[in-house]
Amino acid sequence: MSARGGGAAGVLRAKAAAFADREYWVRLVMFACAAISILAILVIFVFIFRESLPAIRDVGIGNLFFSTNYNPQTGHYGMLGFIWGTLLTTFGAMVLGAPLGIGTAIFLDQIAPERTARVVRRGIELLAGIPSVVIGWFGLILLVPFLARVTGTAGYGVFAAVLVLVVMALPTITTLSAETLKSLPPELKEASVAMGATRWQTIYKVLLPSAREGLLIAVILGMGRAIGETMAVQMVIGNSRGITFSLFGRTSTLTTRMVTEMAEASGVHRSALFAMALVLLLLAVLLILVIRFVSRERKPAA
Repeated sequence: MSARGGGAAGVLRAKAAAFADREYWVRLVMFACAAISILAILVIFVFIFRESLPAIRDVGIGNLFFSTNYNPQTGHYGMLGFIWGTLLTTFGAMVLGAPLGIGTAIFLDQIAPERTARVVRRGIELLAGIPSVVIGWFGLILLVPFLARVTGTAGYGVFAAVLVLVVMALPTITTLSAETLKSLPPELKEASVAMGATRWQTIYKVLLPSAREGLLIAVILGMGRAIGETMAVQMVIGNSRGITFSLFGRTSTLTTRMVTEMAEASGVHRSALFAMALVLLLLAVLLILVIRFVSRERKPAA
């Protein structure tokens, strides 16, 4: 019995050692994957920053980032107008897209019958899978002429870009908002209804406040989807170098200006376009930091 017991214990120790060895290699592979991801981000940042340095040195930070004078032929590369165009179209899309996306999520999770909700979800999934250039093409062929007739302008401009970005960001906002509402404890709704609240009072007073952080993250991620969009926006925004404060005025964003001029740019002009990419990267990092701040676990009050 002693020998057999010792043999069984030895087998168990060998299996434990083999399992520990496999676990070590799995953890090592996972660590290597994470390290490669971080290294790739650092390489991208360093490369874009290095390519931006000639423009930052020759043009100056003030004339590059805080000037609206953009004319490569005369050596002026002020990108403030394009930064403004990027922020204007992005926030405009969120003003329209956030209520629409959250409202659609409420409809899917709280109001719609299961069969109807299933059909709407499939439609949203299909919308997310449509290439951006196709949406931009429909905006160019249908939306721009419609706006031209209604507003008496050329149809191109900020508002057309905003509407296109709403379509682009809507699946992200709707899907994440619906998942946030679905993850809420059912006891919240049951307790509200038990206290005599109506369906709308429950949604407005209980569910939405409880899901506030998740809904805000959904909107921020939708903003990240919109802020980097290029082709669809380029087709409808008008691609003007000037700054505009009108919803129907033509302008450019950082992404549209980069894709328009990168093929023919050289020297300081090319470096200025990389500086635009650096601004976009910093905006993306800012959005990530906002998400981390919103989604962090709040410490309970003492």
